[in-house]
Amino acid sequence: MGLNACFLTIGASAAGRTEAEYARLNYDLPLSIARYLAERNPDLAINYVSGAGCDSSEHGKVMWARVKGRTENALLALPLRRATMFRLAGLVPLKGHKSKTKLYRVFYTPFSPVLPLLARLLPGLITTPDILGRAMIRAAQGRSQSRILEPVDIDRLGR
Repeated sequence: MGLNACFLTIGASAAGRTEAEYARLNYDLPLSIARYLAERNPDLAINYVSGAGCDSSEHGKVMWARVKGRTENALLALPLRRATMFRLAGLVPLKGHKSKTKLYRVFYTPFSPVLPLLARLLPGLITTPDILGRAMIRAAQGRSQSRILEPVDIDRLGR
């Protein structure tokens, strides 16, 4: 297998889902992909898009944060060259992209004209696809000091 990096950006919103449904999409699925790849190439770097506010203790009150924290912990424990967790907060959508999640559309639609400006003013909260992409490439190259990147770290690495 000639891969040297995997960008795990798979998952779904918690809106309207039970914990079991959410865990199937945001724990079981990414872990099965990562385990499959790790068995075939332990020299692989995996970048996982998680979420700001994840609960690494796995015991907090917020369901999505517990599940994402459990996913991060499991990915970090895999026998890989490197695993980096990207705790993304807000992301400026690509032009023409509409979220499948109604709650996100309610937020993004009225704010979409100012989101690029907010990304410049609030780099610890909102980022752009370009910055995220550069940060992911650099982390896969081993240019990140941390295995868990908070929004401000993502911005710093991607600029």
